[in-house]
Amino acid sequence: MWRYGLLAMLGVVAMAVAACDGVNGDVTATESGAGTVNGSIHVPAGQHSGAVGTVNGSIRIDDGATVGPARTVNGAMDLESGADVGGGLKNVNGQITLKTAHVGGGLSTVGGDIDLSGESRVEGGILVQEPGGWFGGSSSRARKPRIVIGPGAVVQGNLRFEREVELYVSERATVGPITGATAIRFAGDRPPG
Repeated sequence: MWRYGLLAMLGVVAMAVAACDGVNGDVTATESGAGTVNGSIHVPAGQHSGAVGTVNGSIRIDDGATVGPARTVNGAMDLESGADVGGGLKNVNGQITLKTAHVGGGLSTVGGDIDLSGESRVEGGILVQEPGGWFGGSSSRARKPRIVIGPGAVVQGNLRFEREVELYVSERATVGPITGATAIRFAGDRPPG
């Protein structure tokens, strides 16, 4: 299984280098997308952009911005209100946060926490992969990812967990079938802890 993760991350590296706006440093996405190796990517409010990807850096997609797929190896991914990702949203390590945002191609991580709030909608489900290989070292195994699906959030598709996680699902959230984890239901705006 680690081979698939390795191949996917090598694809991220290739995409980042091929579409590279710079090898080192932060970049701002344009219509054609954005890529960097060591730096963060910012998609400004209202911007329509292609694919965005980085190896070591975060991705922030502001209010009402639209992008193709978004990928990073080591970095947080923050989607603000009305942000729309037309493809998948993937990382290995780093928190994934959606605040009333939409992802059309599913969420995937190895060691990152996931937090869906507001009326966020994910089509294509959620996958938390088993750590292994080059990118899923001991730090990815050391702690359980915390997955929170808050009130009003919708996850269409399977929620598949190949490793142990802490899964919290609001009583007011809508989710597809869950495999590999047991959901802890919660009332109120946030789970305990």
